[in-house]
Amino acid sequence: MSQSKVVFVTGATGFIGRYVVRYFSSRGWSVVGLANTSPENAPLSDLKVYHSLKLPSTELKNLLDKYCPDLFIHCAGRASVGLSMTTPGEDFNTNTALTFEVLNSLRISVPKCLFIFLSSAAVYGNPSSISIREDDFPTPISPYGFHKWQSENLVLEFARVYGLSTASLRIFSAYGSGLRRQVIWDICQKTLIENAVNLQGTGNESRDFIHAIDIVRAIEFVVDSAQMQGEVYNVGSGQETTIKHLATLVIDTLGSDIKPQFDGHVPQGNPLNWQADISKIQTLGFQPSVSLEQGIRSFANWCKAELHII
Repeated sequence: MSQSKVVFVTGATGFIGRYVVRYFSSRGWSVVGLANTSPENAPLSDLKVYHSLKLPSTELKNLLDKYCPDLFIHCAGRASVGLSMTTPGEDFNTNTALTFEVLNSLRISVPKCLFIFLSSAAVYGNPSSISIREDDFPTPISPYGFHKWQSENLVLEFARVYGLSTASLRIFSAYGSGLRRQVIWDICQKTLIENAVNLQGTGNESRDFIHAIDIVRAIEFVVDSAQMQGEVYNVGSGQETTIKHLATLVIDTLGSDIKPQFDGHVPQGNPLNWQADISKIQTLGFQPSVSLEQGIRSFANWCKAELHII
């Protein structure tokens, strides 16, 4: 009986990290989870082992030497545009600096290990046109976007200079059950509790929403079929959805007739319009499997359960 492959997942207790852990465990991988939280917050049933660890840490080298992972999926890092605007130093340390430390540890201990970095569409800022292609020049408008872009360059550096097998995935607007922040959660919560949906912006801002289930599927396609030479891939649905349409869809799904209101103010650092060109990752065989309508239905049901609303 062959031994299962080992994957390390940083940020294993985070929103996307939990989906990654669950998916790769279901596919037969031995999953080693790393995060800066206590074990009771970890998805232990899907993990071979969990290590509560504040990265960067010298302990990472010991763990790499012990488990010799075949794959390392880097989900850790602070994911808040707003916080990056007010405390850019902390954002740099938890994104760019941490990514360097992880890559350098892999270079020293397990140079044959594949490395996947979860980047963000925030690197694009306000693109000159949509849909957005990977070869469009990044124009980030927040420290978060700049730090993700810097991290991508580190991923490329370690591929070109040291021969590591790496790739970066530019995640567009991720959502799914378990996400207790951002716009879909905000709309659900305000509909169910406040009976009024007041949102920032004009409502004409748009995003490309991608369900977390499809994000982890995209990771697997890249691991199985990509060149892994430091290149980047857009991970989105390929569909543009205005926030006004999103709000109406969520409110209707919850069975309410509330009309969403918008304050006309777009917070600094937030882009106006996004739509991913996903043709590059489609060449690897990836197609999104969860429609926005399906995803919103399951999210709404989960949100009602979370808020104890029958």
